[in-house]
Amino acid sequence: VQLQASGGGLVQPGGSLRLSCAASGSIFSIAYMGWYRQAPGKQRELVAGVSSGGSTNYADSVKGRFTISRDNAKNTLYLQMNSLKPEDTAIYYCNALLGVQGYWGKGTQVTVSS
Repeated sequence: VQLQASGGGLVQPGGSLRLSCAASGSIFSIAYMGWYRQAPGKQRELVAGVSSGGSTNYADSVKGRFTISRDNAKNTLYLQMNSLKPEDTAIYYCNALLGVQGYWGKGTQVTVSS
């Protein structure tokens, strides 16, 4: 399984970005998919996750601002990020979890700054 995240960039506080993660392989539709982020000097943390059935969960820090979604027909995971804050600045990674096997893609940088 290969994962490729895209859509990061520089945005002003209060702005929006939409991240995408394209997945190769046949497991996408049955995998638990998640977005993680890692800021400088901090541990990687789960931002949002979505099950194969569509159930979602979010970190408290992004609830109400971020929306995770998946398109199984396109093997693509999305993260819509609104009302961005400077503390959202990080490298964002997508992850596919199938049983105990996890797969990571290269991250995409999100910088929120005026």
